[in-house]
Amino acid sequence: MVPVVFHPAYEAELPDGHRFPMRKYGRLAAIVAERGLVPDGFVTPEPASPDLVALAHDRTYVEQVATQTVPRAVEKAIGLPVDASVARRSFASAGGTLRAARLALAHGLAGSTAGGSHHGRRAGGGGFCVFNDVAVAALALYQEGTIRRALIVDLDVHQGDGTADCLAHEPDLFTFSMHAEKNYPADKVPGDLDVGLPDGLGDDDYLAALDRHLPRLLDGLRPDLVFYNAGVDPHRDDRLGRLALSDDGLRRREATVVGEAHRRGIPLVAVVGGGYATDVEALAVRHALVFEAMAERG
Repeated sequence: MVPVVFHPAYEAELPDGHRFPMRKYGRLAAIVAERGLVPDGFVTPEPASPDLVALAHDRTYVEQVATQTVPRAVEKAIGLPVDASVARRSFASAGGTLRAARLALAHGLAGSTAGGSHHGRRAGGGGFCVFNDVAVAALALYQEGTIRRALIVDLDVHQGDGTADCLAHEPDLFTFSMHAEKNYPADKVPGDLDVGLPDGLGDDDYLAALDRHLPRLLDGLRPDLVFYNAGVDPHRDDRLGRLALSDDGLRRREATVVGEAHRRGIPLVAVVGGGYATDVEALAVRHALVFEAMAERG
């Protein structure tokens, strides 16, 4: 079976009425378990250390998160109260993505039931993202020599500005973001390949765009590892998306990404990414689709 990483700290405590759907992480883990996708249980990761996170972020910012002294302006940009619970979640998420990446290298496929915090830039967070877990994991594996080249496939509806920023000086860690062009962030950071999509794009046109780019990137780069940000906010019911994918479109997308990597023998690690529908149950079910797609190949 495909290893799946989960840590209880993934679901932080937020004030009542907060617009970020934090409960989706606990429901996602429950759904993954209920559907028999982790018969031997979840893999529990070690939270990332400040030194590990500082591979991708300025050390001063990392220390501010660890001590819950993030400046108010940065906290406002993040949109979450960076208190002890959110700080624990941020270190656990980064550690979870790295653990899942190592498991993918060993088993071919693996995932974490959090991660994909792609708005975290080197100097600070933004857009509900504190630390950029994918950038941390990719840099850790690259600098220790475990991988020579990675491809980040970011299909969250928002551009992966933070990942592009954190990996700007690492040409062997290639960033591909396919997103709604008119959506957040306004000040996009150019990555290695950015594909901006028009508002309202539906299943078939979206998947055709993906088919134009993903196979040639996999064949041209021949990465040692694919990091897949499987954000489900391109869904037509998402509050913060501008695209119009259906549940079936997301299911086809996950099968495409996982299948294209798997048939080439390229390890893939999936992280959850964004999703902001008001129906937390439906949202968690959409996030589970990537784990189902991996289980079908595992």
